[in-house]
Amino acid sequence: MASQITTLTFFKYKKLTDQIWAFGMMQFAHSSLRKTEGLTFYKLLGTGREGFDPKPDWSVYALLQVWESEEKADVFFQHSSLIKKYRKHSHENWTLYLRNKIARGKWAGSNPFSVYPELTEKIPYVVAITRATIKFKYLRRFWKSVPASQNPLRGNSNLIYTKGIGELPFMQMATFSLWENQQALDEFAYRSKEHIKVIGDTRTLGWYKEELFSRFQPYRSLGCWEGRNPLIFKESDLN
Repeated sequence: MASQITTLTFFKYKKLTDQIWAFGMMQFAHSSLRKTEGLTFYKLLGTGREGFDPKPDWSVYALLQVWESEEKADVFFQHSSLIKKYRKHSHENWTLYLRNKIARGKWAGSNPFSVYPELTEKIPYVVAITRATIKFKYLRRFWKSVPASQNPLRGNSNLIYTKGIGELPFMQMATFSLWENQQALDEFAYRSKEHIKVIGDTRTLGWYKEELFSRFQPYRSLGCWEGRNPLIFKESDLN
């Protein structure tokens, strides 16, 4: 029986003409994606500048996709004319294949992620994706709290990569982070005083209209980012 998997692809664009093309595809890619076989959920995402700055990073875009099976995802990445166009225009692209460990909350009215039935203990890496729609009246206060909450990430040797992603600047935002192991993620999420304060404010003030908290086990890493593949898996870890 096929099991759901998720993919997240980052695209980096150097030329201004390619950045304009990528911005346009935030609208024009929908028609192709809606017709993609085996694709149950997707989001075209812009990104923010380093340090979860809400100002857009026009050089980086992302595509989040939820698939009925790994085989359906493979067909898309190997044969889709749409993904070929994205690769042609991008300077770099990097795709992570993910198996869901936990997902709580809603994204666009529902929870798109199903827990994968058989996760391996051989892979220590963990991906966190959190997403929220921020209430308008709390926008200024929320973004004012962000810099302090991200301080523990600076120079964190267990953080492989992180990026702010989102559907609408300032209001519909998400965070992606890739960690060496679950313990490192937990240290940041539940033991850093700056992040704990933000969690407390969120519960007390009710900043969000909608939110989703999810964790994944990455098991395939394809492509190149910042000159290299950020994750190399041993064959023995995948069997």
